[in-house]
Amino acid sequence: MVVVVKVGGDLLKEGKINVELINDLKELCKEEKVIVVHGGGDEVTEIAEKLGKPQVFVMSPEGFKSRYTDLETAEIYLMVMSGRINKRIVKTLQEHGLNAIGISGIDGGLLRAERKKRLVIVDEKGRKRAIEGGYTGKIVSVNTKMLEDLLSLGYLPIVNPVALGLEYETLNVDGDRTAAAIAAAMKAKAVIFTTDVEGLLIDGSLVRKLTVEEAERALPKIGPGMSTKVHAAIEAVKKG
Repeated sequence: MVVVVKVGGDLLKEGKINVELINDLKELCKEEKVIVVHGGGDEVTEIAEKLGKPQVFVMSPEGFKSRYTDLETAEIYLMVMSGRINKRIVKTLQEHGLNAIGISGIDGGLLRAERKKRLVIVDEKGRKRAIEGGYTGKIVSVNTKMLEDLLSLGYLPIVNPVALGLEYETLNVDGDRTAAAIAAAMKAKAVIFTTDVEGLLIDGSLVRKLTVEEAERALPKIGPGMSTKVHAAIEAVKKG
């Protein structure tokens, strides 16, 4: 069976390698076929600002925070996610005995996404506004045969959340929702979201298990960082 694991880009950063996570992946790979999806938004922001491109973040009416991706930001996002973070993770996992192979959603048309024409955001005054969608997308298809072929050859696919648009543009797609989309398409046994915090807190208490209905009711109480993971988990379960 397939298990999809979402990791943050900083969990395998040089000088900050999470050996426990690597060991967990090793054990998981002994029992299951594993696909890893990574993030790395903080590093994208850091590099973009060093390049003189301040990053803009927007909030949706549902409380989800996201990067506003214009064309220049999309190019930086691709460079950092695919050329820097992805290859660093692959190198680290190879060094620790895992047969990792790095791919972006563009490679082989792995992730096809529809570009968002506009975004509805909540501005600093609490008002809803519609803005031009930029280069963000919603995943509409996953090349499952490509992943199945890589898994059958003994590889551990390391996927970064850059998608190929329907008009062949580079699109920023959310990492958590990428993991959910791949899990649903591959009919995965499970999707695991790793974090650098203790876990999901609701009203100050650690929550270990939620049904879909309970998770949907709890979303307004969950902070922006964790809410995207919970929302992605809901999507994965609903899509099977």
